[in-house]
Amino acid sequence: MTALTETPSLWQDLRAALRGTRADYTRIPLKRAVFLLAIPMMLELVLESTFAVVDIFFVAKLGASAVATVGLTETYLFLLYSVAMGLAMAVTAIVARRIGEKRGDDAAVSAVQAILLAVLIALPVSVAGIVWAQDLLRLMGADAWAVEQGYRYTQWMLGGNAVILLLFVINGVFRGAGDAAAAMRVLWVANAINIVLDPILIFGLGPVPAMGIEGAAIATNIGRGTGVAMQLWILARGSEHLRGILGALRWDGPTLFNIARTSVGGIGQMLVAMAAWVFLMRILASVSTEAVAGATIAMRVMMFTLMPAWGMSNAAATLVGQNLGAGEAARAEAAVWRIGWMNMAFTLAVSVAFFVWHDAIVGFFTADATVIAIGGEWLSILAYSYFVYGWWMVAVQAFNGAGDTMTPTWINLVFFWLIQIPLAWTLAIPLGWAESGVFWGVFISETAVGVFTLWLFSRGRWKTVRV
Repeated sequence: MTALTETPSLWQDLRAALRGTRADYTRIPLKRAVFLLAIPMMLELVLESTFAVVDIFFVAKLGASAVATVGLTETYLFLLYSVAMGLAMAVTAIVARRIGEKRGDDAAVSAVQAILLAVLIALPVSVAGIVWAQDLLRLMGADAWAVEQGYRYTQWMLGGNAVILLLFVINGVFRGAGDAAAAMRVLWVANAINIVLDPILIFGLGPVPAMGIEGAAIATNIGRGTGVAMQLWILARGSEHLRGILGALRWDGPTLFNIARTSVGGIGQMLVAMAAWVFLMRILASVSTEAVAGATIAMRVMMFTLMPAWGMSNAAATLVGQNLGAGEAARAEAAVWRIGWMNMAFTLAVSVAFFVWHDAIVGFFTADATVIAIGGEWLSILAYSYFVYGWWMVAVQAFNGAGDTMTPTWINLVFFWLIQIPLAWTLAIPLGWAESGVFWGVFISETAVGVFTLWLFSRGRWKTVRV
């Protein structure tokens, strides 16, 4: 790419953010570093969240049972996402630290070992998903339609889990290296293919037969598989901050072990959070299929609106890792506070929309009055403290970017398993609040965990972590 001038204009920085830049994020002005990283990371996840919304929009046309099948399958996918995101957190932190230390060759070796680890994890999950899809749905309390017809969706999604793992892990490599534009382009291509194929495969077009809910899963696998192929091509060719990894294609036990060790905390924190969601969905399933469907739509909407905030949070992880590697701890902390204020402003604006138009938002996806009422109720409850999520995500990613993945794990364990699940169950079942009890349990626990995590970050112990 063309070298940036010393005093680039906003337009030049925007072009650099979208096309990729060799800028040193440990040396350029902090405001500019945040801009160059946050813009592509936000856009990358905006399209990812757009796909999630589009996907459920088309599936909702097949009925509440189809939406519930997606929701119940996603309870297992969330467990897989926790592994993928945990590995991505670890490799982002390690690659960022190596780049900050000016050890590019070691960063490439770490990238290869992370890919190998992801493939090893994916194989047994694929077998389990293909063979026991119906049993897994029964275990979650699925209705007859999901078990007898919707299970093919589960087979495809779990059977093709390797593309999910690799997509997360390799984009984690790109983010750690500072190649946010590469990660953005990959997800844009993958999700654009998903969006185009979704209605074609679900409802049929010309010679393409209507595949129903199975078509949604096939479209997802084709799109994500294309994204992975693109990632591998970029890695082989070399990106802006990470040279081609072909010379690093070897088994490196110590490096792989370091990634696995560092990822334990990341996987743990995500497993705790995602497993909590599994229990919450099981509670909702005991209430009604409509409760699961309403919660699934609300969750997709929530994911859509949080993705830009996650993008900014990912920028914080990269800046923390690279600046700690360069010995600039004060600069790392300043980046987190700057991004935190930006995130809070964004999520506060979203909360207003949730409070005012909650039923209309859910009604965009379904005409079922019961599902609209349930999903709208959750969005309206979220509106009361949505701004806390903005700070929570940035603080957590600061810990992860520093390589301290265990602290968020312990926080999640206490607040989600010891507070959220028991509270949601008590309110929903013994006290008879039904789905409302689950939603208020989530509100109380996640507001508390957000405030506590930010307080813990402010104490500064994350600055001394070694990876």
